[in-house]
Amino acid sequence: MTSTVQAYSYAGPSTLVGDQLGLSTSGGRTATGLIGRPRFFSGVVTQAAPAAHGLLALADVALARYHQPRAGGGGFSRDPVITCDGERLRLESFSACGGVYARLDLLGGALDGEVFDRGTTNVDVNGPLREALARVGGRDPLHLGVGADELAVTTMDGAVIEKKVPLPERWLRGFAEVQVIAAGFDLRAELAGMPAVRFLRGLPKKASANVWVVPSGRDLRVTDGPAPGAVCLAGVGRLATLHPLLRFAKALRVYGPAVHDRAASSAWELELPGMRYTLVLSPQAWRGFSGEGAVLDDLSGDDAEADADVIGMLLNFEPSVEIGLLADRSGLTPARVRAALTQLGTAGRVGYDLAEAGHFHRELPYDREHVETLNPRLSAARALVEAGAVRLTGPGTAQVTTAGGVYEVGLEQGSCTCPWWFDHRGSRGPCKHVLATRITTRSAATSDAAEPALS
Repeated sequence: MTSTVQAYSYAGPSTLVGDQLGLSTSGGRTATGLIGRPRFFSGVVTQAAPAAHGLLALADVALARYHQPRAGGGGFSRDPVITCDGERLRLESFSACGGVYARLDLLGGALDGEVFDRGTTNVDVNGPLREALARVGGRDPLHLGVGADELAVTTMDGAVIEKKVPLPERWLRGFAEVQVIAAGFDLRAELAGMPAVRFLRGLPKKASANVWVVPSGRDLRVTDGPAPGAVCLAGVGRLATLHPLLRFAKALRVYGPAVHDRAASSAWELELPGMRYTLVLSPQAWRGFSGEGAVLDDLSGDDAEADADVIGMLLNFEPSVEIGLLADRSGLTPARVRAALTQLGTAGRVGYDLAEAGHFHRELPYDREHVETLNPRLSAARALVEAGAVRLTGPGTAQVTTAGGVYEVGLEQGSCTCPWWFDHRGSRGPCKHVLATRITTRSAATSDAAEPALS
């Protein structure tokens, strides 16, 4: 998997004089455009211990391989992404295996400082920084400064500055998939602090255990199989980074889709003092989010790219992206705005916050030209359309002719007679034949509407 590397340089070293931390930064994208030496935030995290352990948890996820673990951890740790929106700091990462997404939101109540600009950067959290975070106690001050290409954490012991490393494209695909999948979740259960601690500590000790979690009064109970209202927890060990945070926990919220008959993704949000730590898990421990295919329907739309250009110009690192407001400003329907946000998500420009049930804006070093290479099924579908391989046989049905045979497509269920559909039954997004049929059907409907009526 390839990575995008941004060239960067520093005007000079970061300095700490007394309790004043000055950071040297390099170029980055902000609310006012590309700036050579941007400065995002400088101040104090008022809840030092939970913030430090939350950062460590985020770093642990970036190091971990939950599927087929390797000796010594996940290997090379990729850089978390941090976004400043003027009201909070969001830090995000993926596991090395791509099946766990983690985010730490430092909310306004946990931050006491000055915001200089809004924007996104990637930061490397490695050994020296981890050691500094581990020394932060409940009463130690945590001075945090964020620039475009670095994150610095200062404790009483001194300063540690970490620089950016390449961001893999697999993470980009994961960012796109997670925001679409999470947008379909509902809050399934909420536990107060002590019940949450009892539940999490009472889960099966076997890390690979797959269970279902069902609300039971003010508690949660674990079952071996799906049930109405249940949430899938595939790979209990993938919640391990929650445990060091339990002494700070104020509540646990569990999110999932309205599916109770098969494995599905889930989200686990721990409320901490002034912050939230969220994990989103793929449906099975061996599945990474980069191959889920949840974005493909929206990306296949004829207007998605043009609409994304319009919506993209309206985003300005706001704390919350409101679909209704974007629809009013752009003149697009809410459905087209959602599809445009999915398109922007493929470039890492949109995420989804479950606690606030809304999207948020970020910027990553990718552009729209990567969409085709990051979604080979969509590329294959468009190639089938261009080759004339799709023949519409009736309302919502088609035959798609390929070198491997002729496949029957049913659009109502999104079904196909190809091996992909047989293996996944739509659980990993539509196959290329269904996508090609949808593209062809929309094109035919547009052509029919454009034909003048006969007099």
